[in-house]
Amino acid sequence: MRLLNTSLAKMTFLAAIAALTACGGGDGAAGTPPGAGGPPGASSGKSAPAGLITAADITLGDIDQGMVEKGRATYDVKCQACHSTGPNRVVGPGWKGVTERRKPEWIMNMMLNIDVMLETDADAQAQLEECLVRMPNQGLSKDEGREVLEFMRTL
Repeated sequence: MRLLNTSLAKMTFLAAIAALTACGGGDGAAGTPPGAGGPPGASSGKSAPAGLITAADITLGDIDQGMVEKGRATYDVKCQACHSTGPNRVVGPGWKGVTERRKPEWIMNMMLNIDVMLETDADAQAQLEECLVRMPNQGLSKDEGREVLEFMRTL
C-alpha cells in the first residue's frame, strides 16, 4: 500500500510540475504565430461566432497612459497569479511581446470570451493543451479588457 501511495504522490507531483511549466505562448518561429489569423473563422472564410470582438471593434493609437494604469491595476488583481509581465511562464504564458505575437482582437476575446474561444479557436485550444489549465473567466467588462490590452502594449 505504501508503494502505491508513493507512486500516486510522484504522479501528482509530476502533473503539477507539468501544469506549471508546460504552457507556451507560441513564438511564431515555425510560421504564422498562433492567434495571428484573428477571431475564430477569420482565416477559414467562416464568420466569427456572434458576440466575439473583431478588428473593427478595436482602435489602437498612441499609448493611453490612463488606460495603461487602469489595465495594470486590473492585472495586479486578476491576472498576475497566472501571468508574468515578462517572457516567463507562470500558469499561463508571460505577456512580454504578446501584442507582437497575437492580434488585438484575439487577445481581447481570450480575456472576455474565453469559453467561446476554447470551443471554436484552434489556437486557443492548442494553448489549453500546452497549459493544461483552463483560463478562468475573470468577468472583465469590454472597457477593462481594452485597458488590460493597453497595458500589454507597453510590455
